[in-house]
Amino acid sequence: MTLTKTEEDYLKALFHLSMENESDKAGTNQVAEYLGLSPASVHNMLKKLKAKDLVAYEKYGKLSLTESGKSMAVRLIRKHRLWETFLFKHMNFTWDEVHEVAEQLEHIQSSKLISELDKFLGYPKRDPHGAAIPNELGEYSREPQITLASLQVGDSCRLTSVRDSSAPFLQYVSRIGLALSTRIRIAEIQEFDGSMTIETEGSAYTVSKKFAEHVFVEKI
Repeated sequence: MTLTKTEEDYLKALFHLSMENESDKAGTNQVAEYLGLSPASVHNMLKKLKAKDLVAYEKYGKLSLTESGKSMAVRLIRKHRLWETFLFKHMNFTWDEVHEVAEQLEHIQSSKLISELDKFLGYPKRDPHGAAIPNELGEYSREPQITLASLQVGDSCRLTSVRDSSAPFLQYVSRIGLALSTRIRIAEIQEFDGSMTIETEGSAYTVSKKFAEHVFVEKI
């Protein structure tokens, strides 16, 4: 089945929302907010995707991807993350630059190209932001993840991935000296707003609770 770029973007958005919510379902308003579109526009597109048996939902109810829809979404994510890895490792792109270009490249349809790209990269398991890359069968690891915001004063951890791959967020992460595998210690948490003072490699920074909720870590 051949889909338009817009239809593919909807499938990927639904998949990301279900992953972030740790649920198989999302609401129309959530999809609209995620894509920056009106609920009416989203509703019209969802009707088209339902007719193609890619999305299941009832009016005013929650939506979910069908098995076909989920398979297509995972294939898109695989292509996106492989292209991000290629751009980062071989084309001199920084981790805050790869997302926008990969958004364009992920719509290339050649399965042979993607297989060869995977082989060329050495079958990577993670992209530059630490996210799992599905293999050719659509399989990928879904280990439980914890956020920086869930830790307590005195806890130590290392940064494993980020939820937000937008350029402004990643530039901020880099500006305060963080990267994948950086060791972090929680020095202080403000009761008023949940902001944190974190220590890393001799430096200390205060970050917002929102920031901490978008950083995944592993306790050490």
